[in-house]
Amino acid sequence: MKIALSTSVMQRGRSGVGQYVLSLVRAFLPAAAEHEFTLFVLEEDLPLFAFARDAMRIESVPESHRSPVRNILWHQTVLPDLLRYRGMDVLHIPSYRRMLWSRPCAMVSTIHDLAPFHVPGKYDAARMFYGRVVARQLAQRQDELIAVSQVTARDLETDFQMPREHVTVIPNGINHERFHPGSAEAARRAVCIPHGVTGPFFLYVARLEHPAKNHARLIEAFSRYKAASGSPWQLVLAGSDWHGAETIHQLIAASPFAQDIHALGFVGAEELPDWYRAADAFVFPSLYEGFGLPPIEAMACGCPVLSSPRGALAETIGNAAGRLEPEDVAQIERQLARIASEPEWRAQLRAAGLVRAANFTWEAAAASTFGVYARAARRHWNRSLSQNSGTDAPFSSVGTQSLNLASSDRHASYSHETGR
Repeated sequence: MKIALSTSVMQRGRSGVGQYVLSLVRAFLPAAAEHEFTLFVLEEDLPLFAFARDAMRIESVPESHRSPVRNILWHQTVLPDLLRYRGMDVLHIPSYRRMLWSRPCAMVSTIHDLAPFHVPGKYDAARMFYGRVVARQLAQRQDELIAVSQVTARDLETDFQMPREHVTVIPNGINHERFHPGSAEAARRAVCIPHGVTGPFFLYVARLEHPAKNHARLIEAFSRYKAASGSPWQLVLAGSDWHGAETIHQLIAASPFAQDIHALGFVGAEELPDWYRAADAFVFPSLYEGFGLPPIEAMACGCPVLSSPRGALAETIGNAAGRLEPEDVAQIERQLARIASEPEWRAQLRAAGLVRAANFTWEAAAASTFGVYARAARRHWNRSLSQNSGTDAPFSSVGTQSLNLASSDRHASYSHETGR
C-alpha cells in the first residue's frame, strides 16, 4: 500500500499533534519494509524526521507554505495533484485543520478534539469559524476518521454529524523507552538545578494558552496555598507561549509568590522525562482535552498525578489520578495541600499511575491506524468503482489485503482502548 502523511500541522514538534505525528511515524518504521510511506514535511521540520529518512520517502514542502492560510491553500490546491502523481492509496491528515475537499485517494483524518465547540474563546474568530463550520463540511468528505478518545468520537457524531461507522477510536500511546521511572535525584541534578528550581514542586506541562489550559486558576490556587501554609513547594510551568500567554505571564508577575513560579518555556523531548521524574506531583487543570497525553506520560515516569476530568481526561486517567475541579479554585488549593502533605497518597497515586500508563503504547496505536488505512482504501475503491460502472465490483489485490488487515486491527483497537 502507498501511504502519504501530511505533517505540516505539527508546529515544529512543539505540540501534542506534533508528538502524535513523530510517535506514529516511528511506530510505522517496521511496516516501511512492506509498504511505501511518503511524508510531506515543511523545510524547517525536516531534521525532526531524520530518523525516518532511510525507510520512508520525505517530500520537502517550501517553508513559504507554513502560515495557516497558505498551508490550507497548499493542501487544497497542490497536495491533491502530488498524491495523484505518486499514485497514493491513502492520505492521512493528523488534524481536522487541513482535511482535503477533493478525493485524489482514500482520505483519513485524526481528530484530537473538537475544542471550538466546547471552549469559548479558545481561538480567534477566524479559527473558531473554521473549526465549527468549515471543518464540519470537510469531515463529511473523509473516508475514515480516527478519534483519540470515546469522548471525541461522540463529539464527532453530535457536532460533525459523522456516522459512527466512519469513526474508529484509537487512543494515543506512550513511548515507554523514554517515559519510565528513574532516579528522582539524578533527574533533579539534570534539569532542576540549571533552572534554579529547588525543593519540592508541582509540575504542569502544557503550552501557555489562556484560558483553555487554565493556568490562571492554577496560579491563583497555588498562591492561596502558599499564603495559607508557608510551604516551600514551588510551581513549574513547562510549555511554549501560545494564545493568551501574555495574560499568564502577567498573573505570574502579580503573584506574591512569583519567585516560586518557574515558566520554563518549551521543554525538549530529551529533557521532558527528567522533569516528570523530578517532580513531586503533576497537575493538569485543563478546561478541555480530547485525550490528555501529559498526565499519562507523568504516570509512566512514576509521578503522582492530579488532573481535571474535563473532556476525555476522565476516560484517559481512569482511577489513577486525584481529581481537580478546574473552575473551583478552592478545591484546587485543597488538592494541592493534600498531595503536598500526604506522602502515602502520593505513593498510592504513583503505583496506580504506573499500572494505568502501561495500557498505552504507540505500537498498538500504529497497528490499529494501519487497519483504518485499509478500510479507507477499500471504501475509496468501492466508491470509485460505483461511480465509474454504476455497480460494486471485487476488490483489487490491494483492497483484499487491506480488508483482511482491517478486520484484525479493528479488534486490536478495541482491546487497546479497553485495556484488555
